[in-house]
Amino acid sequence: MDGLDSPQTPKGSLRKFLEQLSGAGKAIGVLTSGGDAQGMNAAVRAVVRMGIYVGAKVYFIYEGYQGMVDGGSNIVEADWESVSSILQVGGTIIGSARCQDFRTREGRLKAACNLVQLGITSLCVIGGDGSLTGAHIFQTEWSGLLEELARDGKISTEQVQKHGHLNVVGMVGSIDNDFCGTDMTIGTDSALHRIIEVVDAIMTTAQSHQRTFVLEVMGRHCGYLALVSALACGADWVFLPESPPEEGWQENMCIKLSENRARKKRLNIIIVAEGAIDTQNKPITSEQIKELVVTQLGYDTRVTILGHVQRGGTPSAFDRILASRMGVEAVVALLQATPETPACVVSLSGNQAVRLPLMECVQMTQEVQKAMDERRFKDAVRLRGRSFENNLNTYKRLAIKLPDSEIPKSNCNVGVVNVGAPAAGMNAAVRAAVRVGISEGHKMFAVYDGFEGFAKGQIKEIGWGDVGGWTGQGGSILGTKRTLPGKYLEDIAAQMRTHGISALLIIGGFEAYLGLLELSAARQKHEEFCVPMVMVPATVSNNVPGSDFSIGADTALNTITDTCDRIKQSASGTKRRVFIIETMGGFCGYLANMGGLAAGADAAYIFEEPFDIRDLQSNVEHLTEKMKTSIQRGLVLRNESCSENYTTDFIYQLYSEEGKGVFDCRKNVLGHMQQGGAPSPFDRNFGTKISARAMQWISSKLKESVGKGKKFLSEDSVCVLGISKRTLLFQPVAELKKETDFEHRIPKEQWWLKLRPLMKILAKYKVSFEVSDASQLEPVQPRGPEEPAAI
Repeated sequence: MDGLDSPQTPKGSLRKFLEQLSGAGKAIGVLTSGGDAQGMNAAVRAVVRMGIYVGAKVYFIYEGYQGMVDGGSNIVEADWESVSSILQVGGTIIGSARCQDFRTREGRLKAACNLVQLGITSLCVIGGDGSLTGAHIFQTEWSGLLEELARDGKISTEQVQKHGHLNVVGMVGSIDNDFCGTDMTIGTDSALHRIIEVVDAIMTTAQSHQRTFVLEVMGRHCGYLALVSALACGADWVFLPESPPEEGWQENMCIKLSENRARKKRLNIIIVAEGAIDTQNKPITSEQIKELVVTQLGYDTRVTILGHVQRGGTPSAFDRILASRMGVEAVVALLQATPETPACVVSLSGNQAVRLPLMECVQMTQEVQKAMDERRFKDAVRLRGRSFENNLNTYKRLAIKLPDSEIPKSNCNVGVVNVGAPAAGMNAAVRAAVRVGISEGHKMFAVYDGFEGFAKGQIKEIGWGDVGGWTGQGGSILGTKRTLPGKYLEDIAAQMRTHGISALLIIGGFEAYLGLLELSAARQKHEEFCVPMVMVPATVSNNVPGSDFSIGADTALNTITDTCDRIKQSASGTKRRVFIIETMGGFCGYLANMGGLAAGADAAYIFEEPFDIRDLQSNVEHLTEKMKTSIQRGLVLRNESCSENYTTDFIYQLYSEEGKGVFDCRKNVLGHMQQGGAPSPFDRNFGTKISARAMQWISSKLKESVGKGKKFLSEDSVCVLGISKRTLLFQPVAELKKETDFEHRIPKEQWWLKLRPLMKILAKYKVSFEVSDASQLEPVQPRGPEEPAAI
């Protein structure tokens, strides 16, 4: 290892860590198989670098299982530089192929022989359920295959003893997100990016001509892409294989489309999964739907089939981080494996990396298909997991408005307000709140321009149709201000009285959190504030206590990642150039740290991890070493408030001086472009779901008080709704106070700091890394009482 020690790592912990996880004498083979997916390269890069880091040999197996069977030049040892510059590339650089030979025992014999010759007894397979099933069969047959090879004199008996068992770890790379046991598969988020880019583009032309568009998206057996993109763009109707439309859907759909037109909506979007079926398991095609709309309604209708566009393009920030985390976890799992360890899959649950038994997941995935074949559609949806079920229920609530006569009135008025800086996805959250509120019988009031507008009485009732088309809009349509309510308490209380507001939903960042604390403290003085109040975190900084994620952070992360990609390309052209990039985030290093992980940065300076001149010096030395290799460029991120004195200019000047003759420097401040832009699919979906959940909480609180005229005084009636590890939690602001560093406006504990060593390892620094417990395989889908936080 010629990487430099990271000065922040105590020497003892590093030594212990490397002893615990020594890969010396191990050989790991990595292959991608089945259909390609964006982010596979990030996974390959992480496996290769983590493997080399712990002292193992890592081999590329080109062209999937076919390369393993053919051997020869298809199995090649990889080095650190062979995975340089692939993080931002879609598809897979080691190729993927569907392989018939591996399905036969002869094929697997050849493959085993090729692996044994190189001493490869650990396999990391990146692919769908077919590829992972193949790996499982290979593992169970391994000792038998070796014995047969030894009998035929192809390998020696020593080799049989030395390489007597095979360990397998899988990562799911599939854009369909059709694998049970994992919340997100590698490539799904990027495929959603492609779909949403197209939908946004189609919406503008459809609007001009008052057209109906039928969009066909991928998903032969799984409707995840169709469902989530329908949720993210507010489609009028969606067809999924797991949940076919009820008998007589043709008429219902036409009524729905014409109702929407009557509400002054100039376009209709219908999304169809390629595997869509009716309740009799007969296919529903996009052409059929078009014919129906044209003959029944006479609307000008067009069909767009997205096809392989969805597999292409550069991976999103989410997929790069997911794949990097999974790749590192996969190597750790292989090093901790014993001869008895069954094949496992590393996957994501909430935002926790977990290991699951591979065959249980595959069996569950096949159960879904079986349920669909047997027309047990309710079971199919349930088996897909809770996040799929939640998505479906949320979509139904937001897409279909019941006639007013069928909605029981609650006689409650609920206010919605945006506070703080704008964040992409705020509008999706407002839309979801308004529609869920109306469907629960409340009157919804929009408060314009934050607490300031509240005090001035800028409050209007807002209807179902008023929020149509809001999901894809960036910024904040209601307008937002950073002003806190403290100095306007009298006026706000008066406005709440005037409009009879019986609950409040606040969507915003740290100011919203402070505002909620001030309103809750003012309850003694103003009884108007004795109502249920809940905050949904929305800020690019992701610094709200009580939640691991906030609306808007994913969009900002993608902006940073895209910019870094372009900058790296420019640096590769000029050679020997280091870029220093300043990101937003206040004192919270989330954007700098995660942006560094997603863009493959050499260092990221953040406030949470204090650094001094020695660290800067060691980073310069590290870059000087790097310039001697074939990778002659550097990328350094700096959070805007990471240090009062080590400013971006200072770091730029230091690097320029110290790197004289070796590399030159450029600096770039990204600024407010991180707050703008159309929201990413993740932010639209997250905003929609978390806000809908907040409205349900408000309704349940209001139901408790019906007829009792009770005032809400308890702490649990003022909450922040957030994601914590794997669950959605409502936490009273009073309890969150002790977890907050008010001076720096960040939570005292932040989950993503655990991922810091990941970035450093992948950039060739020696650091220790917190390893999950050995051999802890989790059961698939334990059904706990808490709410799952899958996005």
